[in-house]
Amino acid sequence: MAGWNSHGSRLSSNSSFSSTPRTVTLGRVQPQPPSTRTIHCNDSDANALTRFAEVSNFVQPNGILIRLTWSSQGNSVSTTKYNFFTFLPKGLFEQFRRVANLYFLMISILSCTPISPVSPLTNVAPLTIVLIVSLVKEAFEDWKRFQNDLAINNSLVDVLQGQRWESIPWKKLQVGDIVRVKQNGLFPADLLFLASTNPDGVCYIETSNLDGETNLKIRKALEKTWDYVTPEKAAEFKGEVQCEQPNNSLYTFTGNLIIQKQTLPLTPNQILLRGCSLRNTEYIVGAVVYTGHESKVMMNAMNVPSKRSTLERKLDKLILILFAVLFTMCLIGSIGSGVFINRKYFYLGLEGKVNDSQFDPSNRFVVFILTMFTLITLFSTVIPISLYVSIEGIKFLQSIKFINNDLNMYHAETNTPALARTSNLNEELGQVEYVFTDKTGTLTRNLMEFFKCSIGGVSYGTGITEIERGVAERTGVKLPEDRRSANAIREKGFNFDDVRLMNGAWKNEPNPDMCKEFFRCLAVCHTVLPEGDDSPEKIIYQAASPDEEALVTAAKNFGFFFYRRTPTTIYVRESHVEKMGKIDDVCYEILNVLEFNSTRKRQSVVCRFPDGRLVLYCKGADTVIYERLGEGNGDLKKTTREHLELFGAAGLRTLCLAYKNLSPDMYESWNEKFIQAKSSLRDREKKLDEVAELIEKDLILIGCTAIEDKLQEGVPACIQILSKAGIKIWVLTGDKMETAINIAYACNLINNDMKQFIISSEIDDIREVEEKGDPLEIARVTKEAVKTQLRNCIEEAQQILSTVTGPKLALVIDGKCLMYALDPSLRGMLLNLSLNCSSVVCCRVSPLQKAQVTSMVKKGAKKITLSIGDGANDVSMIQAAHVGVGISGLEGMQAVMASDFAIAQFRFLTDLLLVHGRLSYIRICKVVTYFFYKNLTFTLTQFWFILQAGFSGQRYYDDWFQACYNVLFTSLPVVMLGLFDKDVNASLSKRYPQLYVEGLRNVFFKWRVVAGWTLFSVYQSLIVFFFVTRCGTSPQTSAGKMFGLWDISTMAFTCLVITVNLRLLLCCNNITKWHHISVWGSIMAWFLFIFGYSGFMTKSDRQENVYFIIFILMSTPFFYLMLVLVPVAALVGDFLYQGLQRWFFPYDYQIIQEMHHHEPDVNVRAQYVEVETRMTPEEARTFALAQLPSQRSKHTGFAFDSPAYESFFAAQAGVHAPQKPWDVVRRASMVKRAKPTK
Repeated sequence: MAGWNSHGSRLSSNSSFSSTPRTVTLGRVQPQPPSTRTIHCNDSDANALTRFAEVSNFVQPNGILIRLTWSSQGNSVSTTKYNFFTFLPKGLFEQFRRVANLYFLMISILSCTPISPVSPLTNVAPLTIVLIVSLVKEAFEDWKRFQNDLAINNSLVDVLQGQRWESIPWKKLQVGDIVRVKQNGLFPADLLFLASTNPDGVCYIETSNLDGETNLKIRKALEKTWDYVTPEKAAEFKGEVQCEQPNNSLYTFTGNLIIQKQTLPLTPNQILLRGCSLRNTEYIVGAVVYTGHESKVMMNAMNVPSKRSTLERKLDKLILILFAVLFTMCLIGSIGSGVFINRKYFYLGLEGKVNDSQFDPSNRFVVFILTMFTLITLFSTVIPISLYVSIEGIKFLQSIKFINNDLNMYHAETNTPALARTSNLNEELGQVEYVFTDKTGTLTRNLMEFFKCSIGGVSYGTGITEIERGVAERTGVKLPEDRRSANAIREKGFNFDDVRLMNGAWKNEPNPDMCKEFFRCLAVCHTVLPEGDDSPEKIIYQAASPDEEALVTAAKNFGFFFYRRTPTTIYVRESHVEKMGKIDDVCYEILNVLEFNSTRKRQSVVCRFPDGRLVLYCKGADTVIYERLGEGNGDLKKTTREHLELFGAAGLRTLCLAYKNLSPDMYESWNEKFIQAKSSLRDREKKLDEVAELIEKDLILIGCTAIEDKLQEGVPACIQILSKAGIKIWVLTGDKMETAINIAYACNLINNDMKQFIISSEIDDIREVEEKGDPLEIARVTKEAVKTQLRNCIEEAQQILSTVTGPKLALVIDGKCLMYALDPSLRGMLLNLSLNCSSVVCCRVSPLQKAQVTSMVKKGAKKITLSIGDGANDVSMIQAAHVGVGISGLEGMQAVMASDFAIAQFRFLTDLLLVHGRLSYIRICKVVTYFFYKNLTFTLTQFWFILQAGFSGQRYYDDWFQACYNVLFTSLPVVMLGLFDKDVNASLSKRYPQLYVEGLRNVFFKWRVVAGWTLFSVYQSLIVFFFVTRCGTSPQTSAGKMFGLWDISTMAFTCLVITVNLRLLLCCNNITKWHHISVWGSIMAWFLFIFGYSGFMTKSDRQENVYFIIFILMSTPFFYLMLVLVPVAALVGDFLYQGLQRWFFPYDYQIIQEMHHHEPDVNVRAQYVEVETRMTPEEARTFALAQLPSQRSKHTGFAFDSPAYESFFAAQAGVHAPQKPWDVVRRASMVKRAKPTK
């Protein structure tokens, strides 16, 4: 809604009414709006107030009548961030929220004052360039959004005008309008579905624009409105919709339709949401309920929670340190200036009255203050103004060029590439220590197949699952061969083999009536839509989940073929029911549907048989169904539970089936309550759940189903590699404990060498108290039991961890225990135990618990976390972690839309983390430290000059030198460093996953690393300044003159540009043509600039300082000597340090470089013979990748062999082996390695 405001007219304070309530003016009070709104359909006059200034009255408890208005802006939408008037002020506000930009704005203002030693352009020019680049980027992105909005708002839709349809733009739609949407068209607003060309008032919609789900969903109009199909009939429709206020809940709707003095309840089944499309229906007629930004899809159009990487937060601390360095330098200079300004220095001309307060010896405090401001402007370059822009550009290019285009993360079967939905967290991928993953659809394929079942206490199904084979292999048990019967049926969703149930053989079983109810429950209790011909071979089922499709497919193959559906009936073709070979088409009237949700964990339907029999069928989780079973059948319950445990141990997903016969009186009494709850406008969902509890009890257990969901390709290998990389993986699933444990074994997440801690609610103490049914006692006993189990596990874990060769630890905990373990009083114990475990499996957890566990580790462990999932139930977990990864699977795109990165398969996590994440982390670390180094080096040369110049604030460099240093002469090489630096290739990164540990330890951005760059910055600035200054004290020009200030500073600046650019090459692991172009191009850019800048003179006195200066310098041999001597002397320390570090204290990646640098850098295609070679699909794929053009890179060379091979491989094996001093000598005396064959 557009908002709630007090009534526009001012009411007199003397206004009175004979009855309470009375009307008052609200002033600044902001009351809550009424919870409902009224819409007059097809009545523009009645809606006139609604559209512009509807007055809504409601009475407070104190009897005061409050009058509110609300307004609607029509159906036009805008997703832009700015408009023509707000772009500049809002854009600048966004830019100056950054501390660095705000700082340079202040510096620019200071540089415009008389106390500034530099021209305002020195600081204004770089700031302006940075702001222009950022604003142009913002404007370009917003312009694309504007163009998209324009196209959408001007799309045409048919609207009822009188008794005919007229096409108008979407933006002109108003609440209450009657519209017609044709097949394959998009719904322009949230509509109340009135009628369609399909029989029985049904239509089919696709919601992929909302949740990514491509399976069709059925919507059904109220029977009272089926006739309003033609424009003549639609013109007669006059109704009043009372509904909830606009909200962002896509799957709920509460409202009533008042038509012909009859109130009919409205549900989500009668609502067509904006953004969805119409399928398999010629056209539909609907009434507009919510428009524009009030529509549900627009109210969901919010950004994913903003996330900042850990390195960025540490960068803020580094900026603060630079502020401290700046303040220290300015303080030293100001104090020095206050001391140095003295009349005894006659050459300063300070005798008598001094007009300039900054040099007045009689007021040293003023001298101190003014000099402080002067030096702040002079030393402002210590803060890198282009740092943030450069990093943003680098990370953006890393995302779109490297991550999005990586063919190793491209899934050919679904044509799905990797997608970086944000570039802010690239380097965070290189420091992930905890991965939280869903199971279904993430570790598994989410391709469900009906595999086994239990009916009436008898287990059916002879197949052997992947998990069972893994368990047998692990325990050394030999399984019989899986021999399928000759007539076994195999199709999508059905992989069942047991002759006792197929082809009507179930009639010969001991419990044929129970089998019949089992099959009917599968065929009737669902929300599946059939498509295509009504033959078993050609029909296509559109299901909300793969589980439902598998169950209906199973019913079809068992002889109960569901082939048609209307809003109130289901048609099933039943075989062999009366006698063998007989086929009957049976119509079941669906009276009520109690839908599945994550809270209920069950679904029920009330149906009427052709003979009038009323039956409730229910299917759901075993824990939920067992709680609602009637008395008796104890043996059946026990046997079925045993089968459930066996199916769970085999890694199968289970559901329990039950039914209940209803008497007409009981049903009529219950149905009245159901209709009343369904018509409620307040807490409708809660009331429906309460009514469902009244009928979903005293159920009769039929049996259970077991569905197999196979592991995705490459999951075990991926988890094994990630574990070697030091990443701890937690599985958070809703499956039973036995299923979760066996899946963990199959994934290599848990093995027999691990010590397993199992915290379960399935213990005798908890069972006993649950049988008594006292909820308070159950809660108390369960919490104590969880506390005891946690304490015992921690004590045992401490004993194991105290040993040198103890096994790794694994924790398994179920959802009920987890609920109590997450209590603040026990959370510390859970965190302490789980952080010491290599693997953690949480089963039977809810979506909320997934997010709670993720947040607990994120805040408690202070480590980088990553959550990966594929369904809507994983969204909260994905958003709670530092990095969220969505898998574009079969459960829609909600996880992807909430994520930071999207991939198609879990195994691609290896490339995302170990290759792209690790390289991004190393590159960004180098970019930040190099920025810090080059700016500090430049500023320190200015600082050394201040010390030599009597702390006067005299600038050392020309203004334009200072302005262009960061923007032109040193900017491009650092971008190339952030894009192309690579220590080892992708295959070696995955071959040696231990390299990833350097990111976990934050090896490349520790404070000692920053301190090292600082020391070399100080050293190089001293070399540049004092070499040039001291060597230039004697006559050097052809005229016998000494160099002046601007000669010396220009020479020093030239040496500085060469030095810092060559220093970048020293920190590169590989040098490509782009490095050469950027480094030598930047140096060349300086010479071209100085040739042009000093080649002509204007009236500007500042330019006279450097007029013709480069030509004078180049006429002296001293200039060329300095160009060679200064960079060599400045960089020799770095060269020696890097050599000694590589020799005696190598990084892990340097060891790998030494091991493989003699291997020829040839294409992978050389490893395969041409056409005659028979390649596996994976080899063929690798070969295809190798055909792509690649950028060859030259290594800088490894001048020093590393002596630390043994310690590196010992660390891989988990054994501590410190380096030995004699290893150095032995390595140095190694024989030559064999040269690669050419």
